[in-house]
Amino acid sequence: MMYKLEDSVNQRIDLSNKTVELYIKREDKIHPFVSGNKYRKLKYNLEEAKKLGFKTLLTFGGAFSNHIAAVASAGNLLGFKTIGVVRGEELVNKIPTNSTLSFAKENGMQFKFVTRESYRNKTSKTFLNNLKDEYGVFYTIPEGGTNALAVKGCEEILTPTDEVFDYVCCTVGTGGTISGLINCSKPSQQVLGFPALKGSFLQEDISKFVSKNNWKLITDYHFGGYAKINEELVTFINQFKKRFNVPLDPVYTGKMVFGIMDLIDKNYFLEGSKILVIHTGGLQGIEGMNATLKKKRLPVII
Repeated sequence: MMYKLEDSVNQRIDLSNKTVELYIKREDKIHPFVSGNKYRKLKYNLEEAKKLGFKTLLTFGGAFSNHIAAVASAGNLLGFKTIGVVRGEELVNKIPTNSTLSFAKENGMQFKFVTRESYRNKTSKTFLNNLKDEYGVFYTIPEGGTNALAVKGCEEILTPTDEVFDYVCCTVGTGGTISGLINCSKPSQQVLGFPALKGSFLQEDISKFVSKNNWKLITDYHFGGYAKINEELVTFINQFKKRFNVPLDPVYTGKMVFGIMDLIDKNYFLEGSKILVIHTGGLQGIEGMNATLKKKRLPVII
């Protein structure tokens, strides 16, 4: 165990006259800074880094990356040096005004800002060798944290008490969380993934980690692509929080829960079904998104 983990709880969402039951697993509450799937993905990676004797963690992400923030916090708590390779060299002078990067820096993370073109080559041997020449030896954690050890951690999200659910729903970024859920799901359960970005590559990525076929991606609720948002989604997130006291982030969980509620209204789920939604955290990104919304003169997330 990395550090104290609070138990997540399944919070019932009262749908009144609906014919299904909806619960949200509050993984966002398991740690104040390394919450949700980030805790799960990092758990075994950090154990491995420590076991192999690494002192430094290096990872990748964008300007408001939940993963960057989580790695910085976890590294600080466990005594690792951390390096964040960040997409967008123009951000080098914007750390003070960027909530995610400021938080990461406060937790000791060192940054390397690269062009978007260079960032696309981040997994190449040349790119990684250049980083090793610059920073020395480090333990590499992929963008979003997804690898076999991350999937192993995500396999611990579901507990025996969750076997009563017919559907397990989660948002999908790099595919690690849903892969873990699929691997630990029961044959009677269907796992539904809600991608936060456009593209058909996720199906293939997930298939690398799973052997079951009781899963499906629902691709209708990405709102135009990664980190894209509109007034309708902001309104939904705010109303959901007021009604059920559950905060949702705009990049991942907000889009997923919007989709689930829409599917419930359309009678997608069988009558009498029990639905479990995995809240994967990501709430630190709200502050950065609100700054963007203010620039566009749109309502902000409360």
